[in-house]
Amino acid sequence: MNVILPDTGKGPFPVFYLLHGLTDDYTCWHRRSRIEVYVADKPLIVVMPDGYRGWYTNNVVGARYFDYMTKDLIETTERFFPAKRTRAGRCIGGLSMGGYGALRIALGRPDLFCSVNSHSGALWRGSNNKHLQNPEFERRLGKKRVGTDNDLLHLAKQAKKAGTLPKMLIDCGTEDYLLEENRIYHRELEEAGIDHIYREFPGAHTWDYWDEHVKEALEFHCRNLRIK
Repeated sequence: MNVILPDTGKGPFPVFYLLHGLTDDYTCWHRRSRIEVYVADKPLIVVMPDGYRGWYTNNVVGARYFDYMTKDLIETTERFFPAKRTRAGRCIGGLSMGGYGALRIALGRPDLFCSVNSHSGALWRGSNNKHLQNPEFERRLGKKRVGTDNDLLHLAKQAKKAGTLPKMLIDCGTEDYLLEENRIYHRELEEAGIDHIYREFPGAHTWDYWDEHVKEALEFHCRNLRIK
């Protein structure tokens, strides 16, 4: 993982866990966005872990990425860095596969994160979605996903029922090939009475879009983390 630490202050600092997409790795946010510049004046740690192609969930065949993210990663971060160790001091976000992963993690463990955001998220949930009729995705997510721990609507309903729903921000570009999936998830959340913020902006599935809108995600998280 790559980690950005504040230049000043003693901490403990809140932490923003920032997740990459399917074809990227832990270095991409640092290499392809200005995230380091955007947090330069903020008392905030940014942790950018590697999730390979695992969708940040416990794979049906393979590694248990959800356990890694919610246990090993947090424990390692809080052991080696001056990080806050409370729900109020943690937030998470990501792009594309990482947008799905951020919601999968935050809604699957809402006791750990106060807020979550998704940029251009791969927010598929239906078992018959053509994009997921793929042997690799079936090994990761299983053939049946609706009503399981890989179903983001199911997880959001559970978190709402438990009274632990994190603050949610979802955005997508109007030229993004994942736009319809984001609109469907937004409508499903509205129909279920689940509080969230949904935004659309001009742009496609590109780093120009993510670099621009991660600034708004930071503002959203800072409000929830109570960073002035």
